[in-house]
Amino acid sequence: MSILVYIDSADGKIKKSALEVITYGADLAKIKNEKLVGVVIGSCSEDLSQLGNYGLQEVYWINKGETRVSAQDTDANALCELAEQLQATTLLFSHSLNGKLLAPLTSTRLKAGLVTGVIELPTIAQGITVKKSVFSGKAYASIEIKSSRCVLTINPNSTSIKEIGGSAIVTESNIQVPASKIKSKSVQKTAGELSLTEATTVVSAGRGLKGPENWGMVEELATTLHAALACSRPVADAHWRPHHEHVGQTGIAIAPNLYIAIGISGAIQHLAGVNRSKVIVVINKDPEAPFFKAADYGIVGDAFEVVPKITAAIKNLKVN
Repeated sequence: MSILVYIDSADGKIKKSALEVITYGADLAKIKNEKLVGVVIGSCSEDLSQLGNYGLQEVYWINKGETRVSAQDTDANALCELAEQLQATTLLFSHSLNGKLLAPLTSTRLKAGLVTGVIELPTIAQGITVKKSVFSGKAYASIEIKSSRCVLTINPNSTSIKEIGGSAIVTESNIQVPASKIKSKSVQKTAGELSLTEATTVVSAGRGLKGPENWGMVEELATTLHAALACSRPVADAHWRPHHEHVGQTGIAIAPNLYIAIGISGAIQHLAGVNRSKVIVVINKDPEAPFFKAADYGIVGDAFEVVPKITAAIKNLKVN
């Protein structure tokens, strides 16, 4: 019996969220007394044996050619075939774009119970029961899985990455990945920017900035903190910032260690996409802004005065 972890990667690099899932899997493997195995589909430039440092005992690499892009239909078939070979009782994915696409496909093919957005290790006293957030983070639900197999997606930043030392055995799988029926016409990627879903610190701003010409001070703060940039939906809709920076219920859901919101009122739709942040700092000149109710720290003041002072203070700390 084993636990199978899908190792998400991009441009040949393993994502931080994948390391979180491996750590989650290592803890779960101890509870269930099962072997922890990982799988990489497609090209990867990293040394996969080093993933043993996070708890993997073995890594299977499924080669599908250097020029092949991710295609969830055929990738899911390959995962299911490997799961059958390894007699995997549990399949783990990150609650990322790839994970959210692959998890339901594999659970359907394997007739396995599926729970998405898991935030804690399960209890296994009487079957498997897992905890997840519901209603856009306003409540939690405990879900009991009664099937013999289960598929879980793990919320990013809900598990701290742990290094335990060791090396994993790397095996090239003989599973063949056929050509997908899904055809990709073009792929557009942002370059030279931190990924919002991978970033530990995010600096975001809203209509309180008054216009795109004032975004320089937000960019400077983000650069100083080595943070990713984000924005509210009205800002993206007004084309002040690109849509891939839009965070919220209708944008990207994030869970950084630190989220700084500048000039954002805190509408419920925005809060739904950022409320899993570990620490929220709100800067707004309106003391009645709804966002202050969700903030860990709040600064009531004009962003055009407050933000440059914060940036200068951080730079001063770095110098000293």
